[in-house]
Amino acid sequence: MSDLVIDVHDLSKSFGNQRVVDGLTLQVRKGEICGFLGANGSGKTTTIRMLCGLLIPDGGHGTCLGLDILREPHRIRREIGYMTQKFSFYEDLTVFENLNLVASVYEMPNPHDAVESIMDRMGLMDRRDQLAGHLSGGWKQRLALAACILHEPKLLLLDEPTAGVDAKARREFWDLIHDMAGEGLTILVSTHYMDEAERCKRIVYLANGRIVVQGSAQDVSRQSSLIVFEATGNDVDGAARRLRRMQGVEAAAVFGRALRVAGTDRAGLERSVRAMSAASLSWNEVEPRLEDVFIHMLAVKEGPSRP
Repeated sequence: MSDLVIDVHDLSKSFGNQRVVDGLTLQVRKGEICGFLGANGSGKTTTIRMLCGLLIPDGGHGTCLGLDILREPHRIRREIGYMTQKFSFYEDLTVFENLNLVASVYEMPNPHDAVESIMDRMGLMDRRDQLAGHLSGGWKQRLALAACILHEPKLLLLDEPTAGVDAKARREFWDLIHDMAGEGLTILVSTHYMDEAERCKRIVYLANGRIVVQGSAQDVSRQSSLIVFEATGNDVDGAARRLRRMQGVEAAAVFGRALRVAGTDRAGLERSVRAMSAASLSWNEVEPRLEDVFIHMLAVKEGPSRP
């Protein structure tokens, strides 16, 4: 039996004259945490909605949890957990009432026990009688995740689940994700946070509805052919402004007292770095970070942004 939880080929989807997903082929294995990256409008959300049966592809074929995405979307929806970008539960119901409602929708045999169990696992017991609308962003996120996994799905689809929550809540959320993946749950998650992407086993980068590159964070960095130099010294802000206008420099970004410049034209980049060496800056070549690669791909692959 195949261990592919997602196995889709040549998916396409258009809205009017705009092709949003264009010939996308994707496989995700059991227990894998797969990160979906790309600019706004790159096709991430549309792809996720096709996988969970909320949108029918214009073209292509494949399976999700062994079920045909074209003929069995209703069965797929009962077997997956889908967390949308926007909090979508009833704000005038308590935490317990929201989860109890979800349990009834899935016709769970012991809804009360299931709700008690998931609240305990998600650390929601102390907030069981609190109105959802009064929760902070991090606790709303936990409630949404609890609702997604209450019926024990085999696949979790998360669409930018941590947007707008603080760093501590994001870390705790990802700790929960890794715990569940260790138990065999398969997770596809879209994110704009590079520290989150680095926690994924595999990254899939989309641009204009197509997969541009995929692999581990290290694989993606290597495939980018990006060259990065880092310097420390005085007036790194002024140096960054000058470097952005120089040959071979695709990006120049300041991080505290450090300056990072990146590009794929090694000769041009090295000339520009040498020209700045007299400005009390000490340069070293360093490995590209995922954020460097992401910005590079945005500039090179995306082209004009979509509205």
